[in-house]
Amino acid sequence: MPVLPRLILAFAAPLLLSAAAIAQPVQGQGATFPAKVYDTWARAFEKAGGGSVAYKGTGSGDGIKQIGARKVDFGGTDAPLPAAELARQKLVQIPMLVGGVVPVVNLPGSAALQLDGEVLAEIFMGRVKLWNDARIAALNPGIALPALAIKRVVRAEKSGTSDGFSRYLAGVSASFKAEVGASQAPAWPGEPLKAEGNDGMVQTLRATPGSIAYVSYDRVLRDKLAAVKLRNAAGKFVQPTEAGFRAAILESDMHRQGDDLATLLDRPGNETWPITLTSFVLVDAEPATANKASPTLKYLYWCFMHGDDLTRGTGFAPLPISVQSRLAARFTQVRPKDGVVPTYLVL
Repeated sequence: MPVLPRLILAFAAPLLLSAAAIAQPVQGQGATFPAKVYDTWARAFEKAGGGSVAYKGTGSGDGIKQIGARKVDFGGTDAPLPAAELARQKLVQIPMLVGGVVPVVNLPGSAALQLDGEVLAEIFMGRVKLWNDARIAALNPGIALPALAIKRVVRAEKSGTSDGFSRYLAGVSASFKAEVGASQAPAWPGEPLKAEGNDGMVQTLRATPGSIAYVSYDRVLRDKLAAVKLRNAAGKFVQPTEAGFRAAILESDMHRQGDDLATLLDRPGNETWPITLTSFVLVDAEPATANKASPTLKYLYWCFMHGDDLTRGTGFAPLPISVQSRLAARFTQVRPKDGVVPTYLVL
């Protein structure tokens, strides 16, 4: 029997989903950054007859832990694993979408606060303690800043959002890089307030006058939060937008070379949002059976086929074509131990 292309055509994909695969629910867990989008995709997938998918936002660190222990079908992370770690844990890493981390504040008045990366780093290091500090005032001429204490809100758990945010601060501030550094659980100086997940950050921010936190852009839209305007690499103060995330992609090797691990932080361009991140999922590279792997791969494949339309207006940006064109190779890295090809692939 001749060997056919392994990646099935988009129009044929729904026909190849087995009854067993449809019946088996898919469980995902991890990054809270894209959790609302994954929920939206899961509902649309189920409505299209694809089966049940549930995603629990618990943080990137937990997503890596849960898929590593094979307690979920896929783990979500905004902090990509290096190739050596993927090989050690026998995982396949797949990029899903692009979004932005946004500093948000709870301050009186409606004027948009402007900050640059260096002052933002000083705030999160606890060195700038009052909202009417001269360094903040210099970036906000004509704005009456309150004499309120700044109350920092940070993630309590290991978080890809914290990883991306701290990588940005370490990139723009030598002091932050030396004293705090970048990680999923930065050692924030002093005693900042701590909250679980993006939604916990929103709740704590709202309950705390004078606070500043960092959340995914979709929460800014949904909860009507006061986003900080940041000075980008081009020297322009910009608001976070989906267009700003797309601009960051276009100014990166993700667009130029299809490298999904390329940084999207602090890219050139007048419109680019400086804290732009790619979010990933992790799946088992050697599942016990094809029947076990098929529902998860089917869902992820379906998301790629419909992701551009489903992502628009959610506060995230879809992957560029240069990245999407390389995804077939990622899917074929999943090789069940029973030697059977998952149902979305054919021999």
